[in-house]
Amino acid sequence: LLKGINGFAAPGSITALMGSTGAGKTTLMDVIAGRKTGGKISGRIMLNGYEATDLAIRRSTGYCEQMDVHSEAATIREALTFSSFLRQDASIPDSKKYDSVNECIELLGMEDIADQIIRGSSVEQMKRLTIGVELAAQPSVIFLDEPTSGLDARSAKIIMDGVRKVADSGRTIICTIHQPSAEVFYLFDRLLLLQRGGETAFYGDLGENCRNLIDYFENIPGVSPLPKGYNPATWMLECIGAGVGHGSEDSMDFVSYFKNSPYNQHLETTMAKEGITTPSPDLPEMVFGKKRAANSMTQMKFVVTRYFQMYWRT
Repeated sequence: LLKGINGFAAPGSITALMGSTGAGKTTLMDVIAGRKTGGKISGRIMLNGYEATDLAIRRSTGYCEQMDVHSEAATIREALTFSSFLRQDASIPDSKKYDSVNECIELLGMEDIADQIIRGSSVEQMKRLTIGVELAAQPSVIFLDEPTSGLDARSAKIIMDGVRKVADSGRTIICTIHQPSAEVFYLFDRLLLLQRGGETAFYGDLGENCRNLIDYFENIPGVSPLPKGYNPATWMLECIGAGVGHGSEDSMDFVSYFKNSPYNQHLETTMAKEGITTPSPDLPEMVFGKKRAANSMTQMKFVVTRYFQMYWRT
């Protein structure tokens, strides 16, 4: 399903995973996030230049599912607090856990709805809560699976503006997304584009208003220039045959073109640097002694409290 994919995601940035239907976007993200156990997986997953263990991946990352599932009887603040106390390490003071809840509410613009019951929330509010629940665990890396799925253009922009704020706070964001609007696409820093067959058609920084991406594709023989006012994301997908229009996929080998491009040379050079595929003295290895962050008493307290809240409110 996936062949020879290299890449990295840096703190403070949003990396988009895009491509044809069935190209393996979600599969790739699931493999990186340690959620794929079936089949044969070969290759290396690194954190700060060290080989990532399953425990390190689970404790240092958050994963936002496409489906928003929450306890409907809780308030938004209670859901965030539940996640914060059960998923942050027991050594962290309670005051800092409450601070992280307030940070989530502020970053995702949920001040006005923080104390409302989840039941009856809009799709866009539920999506913000899903991101907030993962953010409350204070992960270094957050994976988002189609965060704008089922949303109109305005709601999608609100969600991705919130994600941009989260990235600007120093987190690493990796996100699968399907044909975003131009406004949303401009919020991303980097793109990994997969062609059908699970191979890389492009990887690199998008540049301001996607200038790098546009220049790259316009320099490929046989690719039509981006029409004025057209969405670069839609145009790019059509170029590789992943859009609704007729692309250049049959006449051009985008995978081979990328392998011989300066972008791939830059990727290989960057991958060899300290802190990416080799350890750096400035970046610590992520080591966790316990599988679960919270102790048994904390777990029991919050789970029992949630149960009684559900009982009395439903």
